[in-house]
Amino acid sequence: MTLDTHRIDQLLHDGVRDKVYPGAVWAVGDATGTSASGAIGLLDPDQPDEPMRLDTVFDAASLTKILAVWSSIGALWEDGKLDLDAPLGAFWPEVEGHALGAVTARHLLTHTAGVPLRAQLKNLYGTDPQDIRDGVLHEALHRPPGEAVEYTDRAALILGYLAEHLAGQRLDKLATERTWQPLGMDLTRFGPLPIEIATRCAPTELDQATDIHLKGIAHDFSARLLGGACGIAGAFTVLADLVALLRYMLDTTTVPGRAGFGPVWTTESLTIQTGELEPVRGFFWHPAPGTGPADDVWVHYGFTGTGMWISPRQRRWAVLLTNKLYYTRDRQPLTDVRNAFRQQSFA
Repeated sequence: MTLDTHRIDQLLHDGVRDKVYPGAVWAVGDATGTSASGAIGLLDPDQPDEPMRLDTVFDAASLTKILAVWSSIGALWEDGKLDLDAPLGAFWPEVEGHALGAVTARHLLTHTAGVPLRAQLKNLYGTDPQDIRDGVLHEALHRPPGEAVEYTDRAALILGYLAEHLAGQRLDKLATERTWQPLGMDLTRFGPLPIEIATRCAPTELDQATDIHLKGIAHDFSARLLGGACGIAGAFTVLADLVALLRYMLDTTTVPGRAGFGPVWTTESLTIQTGELEPVRGFFWHPAPGTGPADDVWVHYGFTGTGMWISPRQRRWAVLLTNKLYYTRDRQPLTDVRNAFRQQSFA
């Protein structure tokens, strides 16, 4: 395919002009490297002399689910420490005898577990991290497992707890040791960020308590409530680190062991795992809007304005990072940009 970088630049410049986001960073490539990349707009509209840069740090938001949870669960599965189809109660004492004990890791990875859709942890369980953990793991199901596909942040939160149980270490340390360090993802970490890194971070939403845009502190309230690190959100990353992950996923010659997971986990994850249920899902990845399984373009988004796509068939990947929450929570303007970016990246 011929990549029209001029059209991508114009698309993203138009997004800055229309105040969809202050700035954007993007790249498209394959397993061998980056074909094209760019940085558009400003890091912060209040600082017009500071442009967005390729090494800008972004609040990854729900990309945390891929960076930390999906990768760690894959490592544990490939280690033989997790049977995706075993009821959680059969090997996890915390959920034995509770409704969640009948759920499997496969259910959680495909959003078919039937766990509650509510995610307001503070309102439900208070502010103590142990009370939150107990509440999430012991609450009744919303519907029987395997009945429907319903996206909920709780699936990633529970899988993060499960990974910690199986590995005997915190999720942040597990992800660092099994994925981020082996792949050279040196700037990917859970927040809050140290000041020297936070200064390079794209600001997100205005914090009503301080009247300052969040910068280096996770936008997601659940992540902040749980100390910055949880399965839902809380990780920060840069373009180069996401490129390293996506290139690794496309490298079918990879010898398992460089990172905790390998090609087998990637292949399973980028395959329909939900049978006849709709919308179709892989493991935490889903077909990009406007495409079907045959198109083989998979995506995962973050609420702050992040997104990454991968296509094993085309042997291509794409990344688009923005801080759209600086302006608004309205999803549609960025959705339009994302869809157009995907179309141009995988034409």
